[in-house]
Amino acid sequence: MAKSLSILAKYSDPIIDISLNTINLNKQAIVFVNTKRGAESQAEKIAMKIKTEKSELFELSEKILNVLSKPTRQCTRLANCIKRGIAFHHAGLASKQRELVEDNFRAGLVKVICATPTLAMGLDMPAFRVIVRDLKRYGGPWGMTDIPVLEYEQQAGRAGRPGHEDYGEAICIAKTEVEKENIFEKYVHGEPESIYSKLAVEPVLRTYVLSLIATDFVRDRESLFRFFDKTFYAHQYSDLDKLHLILEKIIGLLDEWEFIKLPEREDFVSGNEIGTEKYEVTLLGKRVSELYLDPYTAHFIITCLRKATSKHTESFSYIGMVTSCLEIRPLLRVKISEYETVQEKMLPFMSSLLKEEPSQFSEEYDEFLNSMKTALFFQDWINEFDEEYLMENYDIRPGEIKAKQDIADWLLYSAEELARILQFQPLIKDIIKLRFRLKHGAKEELLPLIKLRGIGRVRARKMFKNKMKSLTDIKSADIMTLAQLIGKAAAISVKKQLGQEFDPKKIIVKENKRKGQISLKDYETKKK
Repeated sequence: MAKSLSILAKYSDPIIDISLNTINLNKQAIVFVNTKRGAESQAEKIAMKIKTEKSELFELSEKILNVLSKPTRQCTRLANCIKRGIAFHHAGLASKQRELVEDNFRAGLVKVICATPTLAMGLDMPAFRVIVRDLKRYGGPWGMTDIPVLEYEQQAGRAGRPGHEDYGEAICIAKTEVEKENIFEKYVHGEPESIYSKLAVEPVLRTYVLSLIATDFVRDRESLFRFFDKTFYAHQYSDLDKLHLILEKIIGLLDEWEFIKLPEREDFVSGNEIGTEKYEVTLLGKRVSELYLDPYTAHFIITCLRKATSKHTESFSYIGMVTSCLEIRPLLRVKISEYETVQEKMLPFMSSLLKEEPSQFSEEYDEFLNSMKTALFFQDWINEFDEEYLMENYDIRPGEIKAKQDIADWLLYSAEELARILQFQPLIKDIIKLRFRLKHGAKEELLPLIKLRGIGRVRARKMFKNKMKSLTDIKSADIMTLAQLIGKAAAISVKKQLGQEFDPKKIIVKENKRKGQISLKDYETKKK
């Protein structure tokens, strides 16, 4: 039975009061908010009211701060919150940072996490209290809309630790009696929304139809209809005749895109033969299915690759191709104030694009601009702009960068595989090179150096600036110079990879003599 909770208010923010009360009870809480910025801001507000001197928290703070080679402002904010046993958690954090927050919350070291709803899905992160701060979220053209009841139940379900607590508390914040009654009516006593089949989404349906044919699970129209007639999708759709028309349309597209072959029909076909004509998957179609690509995306990539064989291309050509695919969404949105800036930045690349620019007066133009802004972000990434710059200029955080990288790599690998089948050999080298640059965020000139184990773009750039531009240069470089440049352990490792062995005891790097970034302690010493 749901009940109201009364806690003696000390601060104007009820989230702070409830969080501090939870900590005083030696319990843990998760605060759900609707945005990444909101999670960070709320965590900082709570952390400011706490004083702690736990050495374990300071050690954890240092680990979080040093996850990236160059900490961002977001890293610093999280590290400062962690010192007081408070954290924020969202998709913008680097995966290692999320892992550290989650593990130390389970261990009881972190007491309060302020998180976006992603934490409620699929993670074993129970707490004594769950505080749902925001029951509304921005819904695009519709403004702020209520979150679904199912989502609320996912969040509230985190309250209570089986085996540790007899009960848990899920708390919603109501500013008025009317709002309190509405929360009870909609979320506490309300019914969850109906669940709908994902097959209703056309890209999913296209993908499954091709995979069923590629694996020889369905062989003709009759067996295809029979399979889908038994699905939950058909049960919800009800109108089987219309469903069959949709499937026929998809089969026609797969044939048109040369992913399957349909048998040639004679002028006269008997009634018994209709629906029994065997589908045959092509080599191209089978590979598309193995790559888990939406056939529409595969057809788009193939079209772009064919254009690339007859025109000048550069890295941005393939980046623009990737950011035009459905799988890379959500795209970075172009704000009204950024229209002219994005249009100006993309001008030098327009002649090498593999997708035509739509009319500025068409409905597709805004989406095109969003894809170009996303492409410009990738272009800056492979040109060695750091995470702090990307966060300031594109509002994209390290965790989101990694997620976008992974999807782009998958799409480029798919393009590479399709180019092999189509025998577009000259394109494959460029795509492989771009994949490598995308993984490391480095210019082409650093490729020979970042192939070395333990060498990222920061160390590679330091070596390049110090006239070590090839493996031969590094091999002939003095070990002491290299150690001062990238650190003793890294220098010994690099030399070993090049067939040179050195005794670590004989390599002494003098304090404050190492080139490049130095420790905070050394920096303070220098200042004095």
